[in-house]
Amino acid sequence: MAAKSYFFCGIGGSGMLPLAAIVRALGHRVAGSDRALDQGRTAPKFAYLRGLGVDLFAQDGSGLTDPGQILVASAAIEDSVPDVAAARTLGCARISRAGLLAALFNQAEARVAVGGTSGKSTVTGMIGWILDRAGRRPMVMNGAVMKNFVTPSAPFASALVGDPALFVSEVDESDGSIALFDPSVAVLGNISLDHKDMDELRALFGDFIGKAATAVVNLDHPEVAALAAELHQDRLLTFAFDREAQLIGHEVTERPEGVSFHVTERSGGNHAEVRLRLPGRHNAANALAAIGAAVALGVPLGEAAAALGDFAGLKRRLELVGTARGIAVYDDFGHNPDKIAATLAALHAFPGRLLIFFQPHGYGPLRVMGDALIAILGEQLGPDDVLILSDPVYFGGTVDRSVGSEAIVAGVQAAGRNAAHLATRDAVADRLAALARPGDRIVVMGARDDTLSQFAAMLVERLGTQPDAAEN
Repeated sequence: MAAKSYFFCGIGGSGMLPLAAIVRALGHRVAGSDRALDQGRTAPKFAYLRGLGVDLFAQDGSGLTDPGQILVASAAIEDSVPDVAAARTLGCARISRAGLLAALFNQAEARVAVGGTSGKSTVTGMIGWILDRAGRRPMVMNGAVMKNFVTPSAPFASALVGDPALFVSEVDESDGSIALFDPSVAVLGNISLDHKDMDELRALFGDFIGKAATAVVNLDHPEVAALAAELHQDRLLTFAFDREAQLIGHEVTERPEGVSFHVTERSGGNHAEVRLRLPGRHNAANALAAIGAAVALGVPLGEAAAALGDFAGLKRRLELVGTARGIAVYDDFGHNPDKIAATLAALHAFPGRLLIFFQPHGYGPLRVMGDALIAILGEQLGPDDVLILSDPVYFGGTVDRSVGSEAIVAGVQAAGRNAAHLATRDAVADRLAALARPGDRIVVMGARDDTLSQFAAMLVERLGTQPDAAEN
């Protein structure tokens, strides 16, 4: 394959960075720009990219100088962005991030695509770890840092460079790009509201599993089960905890530091125990999905289950950042109803009040799922829990900002729960520090903003240096 020259607009994004790393490892020339780089934010990420041999430029069009360069940019990047204008002037070809990923993915001999509204990054990481432990050297494209693959030279291991003939990738339904992928194994764990309405999601996910040679599907989820019922049994590998399936999970035990369960393969009676280092029943479901994908690729059940005992998880997936004065601080990617519900369920399995700081991941998503968010938060927040919302993340552009965090707070308050809207991070930090007492769990929640992790780390440091407050 002849080497090409790619320019990534927004190269620091969670989907762009690992793809840039893979493209560079495949021998192509890679350059890019990012608004965060221009603003002096998240410097270590960009130092890592430079270490891979990626040239970085200001997002002013200066990095595009050759008509042979290929601009990689999401559909959301507006034509007014200087990089886009420069590419158009030069006559450069343009491809979306998903389009480039799909082109690489579809060339592989074995192609594992992980879909679903929630949990797909964790499942992708689990599958990658199982295959790596089995000596299969997969190529893995993920949207989050996989802790097992972090090294001093690869601190942002959201991609794993391996054999291009075996490609594992999460795929995104939010922009419809899931339709570009042609998986041999399609994994689907759940379907719920996020960016699109349910009818559109059913069509996208139905097509997704329908074109795979093997669909690994969760029969515990009614929407997934309904789609699976349309496929011939010979093309299904089903899993469930609460229904009959080909892979049956049972005897789930939740612990603060992890969850364990047993899995039985119905056809042959093979049996294994899974002991995860990740908490929450939702992670048991994620593990069962990953085991199903591994079995579909020929990995023995016991080998797949044993590998997951060493799976360290992903950054920002209910990640314990630290503990100070008996107060635990978690960093979490929860941003849609399913993800938030899973996080709350995992934490509520054990004692302790929750103090939640939630930064919505955009004004557009709030319009689509605002009512569902209010319903989940109203149902699942405990009577003593406290929810604080800041304004949604906003990095510019022409998005409609008529529906904001105030509407969510008002709905949660109407449901009888403790909620407040504070516009600034400083105000949020002050409120959390004033409220927190030993035994509480603080959860920093949200997506599309790397600085949330820095905020969580700052909270741990602040709690550790301030004197004990009086009982609240």
